[in-house]
Amino acid sequence: METGSMESTGNTAAEPVWTGLPPGLLRMRRLLLVVWLGLLTLVVGLLLGLLAGPAWAAFALLPLALMVWGLHLLGRNWRSWRYAERADDLLISRGVLWREETVVPYGRMQLVEVTSGPVERHFGLASVQLHTAAAATDACIPGLDPAEAERLRDRLTELGEARSAGL
Repeated sequence: METGSMESTGNTAAEPVWTGLPPGLLRMRRLLLVVWLGLLTLVVGLLLGLLAGPAWAAFALLPLALMVWGLHLLGRNWRSWRYAERADDLLISRGVLWREETVVPYGRMQLVEVTSGPVERHFGLASVQLHTAAAATDACIPGLDPAEAERLRDRLTELGEARSAGL
């Protein structure tokens, strides 16, 4: 009977609403993988073909097989990333084999920045980096649309100031 009463008075908070990353991040990472491993395949094939003979050039298929496997793994990794804005904190979840969930209380955020390197800018992406007092709890959400990254930065900054925990 005590278990039943615990269940009825247990966690009444709704499940967080998770937001996944946009597909642009997956496209960018897959293109980078194809470019780099495609070049490696060509270089290995040419070098082995010229230096060791045509039969050895078949080893160039190894980077090609790695590329196909990597395309699949990048998709699984991209699907594992998600974030949720709750009333008092931000949740970031990621990982396929080792699942990692980071909870960043709004009141503990010291700095929220939006970054975008040259490759990310080319693909129209930006990352949100969250800094807290503890270096181990710094968190990042990669591959967001720049407008969403700026919206998230502004919202997190506003909530952080409103819930400032003071150090």
